[in-house]
Amino acid sequence: MDEIVVWLDGRLRDPEEPVLSAVDHGITVGDGVFETCQVVDGQAFALTRHLARLTRSARGLGLDDPDLDAVRAGVSAVLGERPDLGRLRITVTAGIGPLGSTRTPGPQTVLVVAGPVPPPHPIRTVRSRWVRNERSAVAGLKTTSYAENVVAVAEATKVGADEAWLANTRGELCEGTGSNAFVELDGRLVTPPLSSGCLAGITRALVLEWAAQEGLPVGEEALPWEVLDEVSAGRAGLALCGSIRTFVPVVELDGVPLAATPLIAEVTRMYARRAAEQIDP
Repeated sequence: MDEIVVWLDGRLRDPEEPVLSAVDHGITVGDGVFETCQVVDGQAFALTRHLARLTRSARGLGLDDPDLDAVRAGVSAVLGERPDLGRLRITVTAGIGPLGSTRTPGPQTVLVVAGPVPPPHPIRTVRSRWVRNERSAVAGLKTTSYAENVVAVAEATKVGADEAWLANTRGELCEGTGSNAFVELDGRLVTPPLSSGCLAGITRALVLEWAAQEGLPVGEEALPWEVLDEVSAGRAGLALCGSIRTFVPVVELDGVPLAATPLIAEVTRMYARRAAEQIDP
């Protein structure tokens, strides 16, 4: 626990200190939202975008807007304590509530934690046997109800993979358990649209914006689940992105090695260059 810094209710806490109520609604029923940011040189990358999505997710759950001044104070406190840590997590829950699903009006819980990240490594993926429901009440929201992702990625790790791909109920490629997908196909790089049920990833949005500015053929397009067969056959490339992993090529799908593809390599370089230019794009 030496590499964890915890902030709650306006002050830093001992990482071993119990800080959440046993009846916090985020604990009992997953009634909360969160954001994970990369930390670069002691600062949270793209914090403004992350806080905007935190607010959108809260509204999607029917929660009051989070107190962003409190969140920023927590971010400053934990990174001031340990600017060398690489990951920042912001969690906002409905606060104290009953054991059932109905909420009790009251103050929200605002928790900010900083911690380490593992070193970069090649990303191996598998297809999951479960699907994402694009019509779910929480589709596209970053909520603390993360059990579906935990189960899917746990199954992936059993076979030596780092991430699992999920289809949606329409039989389209949706997303990974903690990442967005990009497929290089016929000289284009495409990512599923938000209507697929995927999360509106911060890194995903930056890739789309920066690629458009640089004239690269990158865009959104609904992709059939079978596009992953094209990837396995070597006729398409595969990459993923997320706040901690950034934008990286995928080197394996279902045990099949994947070759690097030109456009994915170019976008990988572009993202690294543009991200280094601005801490809060």
